[in-house]
Amino acid sequence: MTTAPTRTTGPGAGLRRFLTERPPRQERCELCAVAVPEDHRHLVDTEKRALVCACGACALLMEQPGAAAGRFRAVPARYLTDPAQHLDDSAWEALQIPVGVAFLFRNAALDRLVALYPSPAGATESELEPATWAQVLDGNRLAALLEPDVEALLLRRAEGRCECHLVPIDICYELVGRMRLLWQGFDGGAEARAALDAFFADVARRARPVEEAVRP
Repeated sequence: MTTAPTRTTGPGAGLRRFLTERPPRQERCELCAVAVPEDHRHLVDTEKRALVCACGACALLMEQPGAAAGRFRAVPARYLTDPAQHLDDSAWEALQIPVGVAFLFRNAALDRLVALYPSPAGATESELEPATWAQVLDGNRLAALLEPDVEALLLRRAEGRCECHLVPIDICYELVGRMRLLWQGFDGGAEARAALDAFFADVARRARPVEEAVRP
C-alpha cells in the first residue's frame, strides 16, 4: 500500500512554514565569520556606534594598539565597585533620571559623557547637561577609570541607596534589552523588577574593589 504524499502546496502551506519551530541561528564573528559560542566577546564599532560579535582570536587582535586603525575596540571583562562611593538623594535628583537605573560612558568621538537609561522603548538618552554629570561624579574613582566607548558606569537607586559599578558596556545593553522585553505597566512590573534584582546581584558577585585596579 502506497502512503499518500504530504500536501505542501495550497492555502496555508506558507503559513505552516512560519509556524514550524526553527533552530536558533548560529551566531558568527562579524570580522572573520567563524561560529562563536553563546558566551562570546564583543567589540564596539566606533564608526557605526554599535556592538558586534567577535571570536576570541579577533577580540585579542583588537586589543592591540592601532588594530583596525582604532575602529574596533574590544570590550573588557572587568567589573569594579567602590563601596566608599555614595550618591545621596540630592545628587540623584540632580541627574533627573525618571527611573532607578542609568549607565553612562565616555564617547571618544564626542569627547563627553553620554548617559542612558532603560525604558520600554529601549535605551533612552538623558537630556542632562554634561556639566551636571561631571559635577555629580566629581571625585568618583570609578568614573576616572572608565575606558572610552567600551566600559560604563552603572548606577542603581534602590531602598534609599545608590549602587555604583564599573562594568563592560555590552552588559548594559543586555539589561536594556531584558527590560524592554519584560516591562509592563508604569513601573515595569514584578517580573522586570525580579530580573533587575538578579542582574545586579550578578554584577555585585563579579565586581572587585576599585583598589585592586589602582594599585601601583
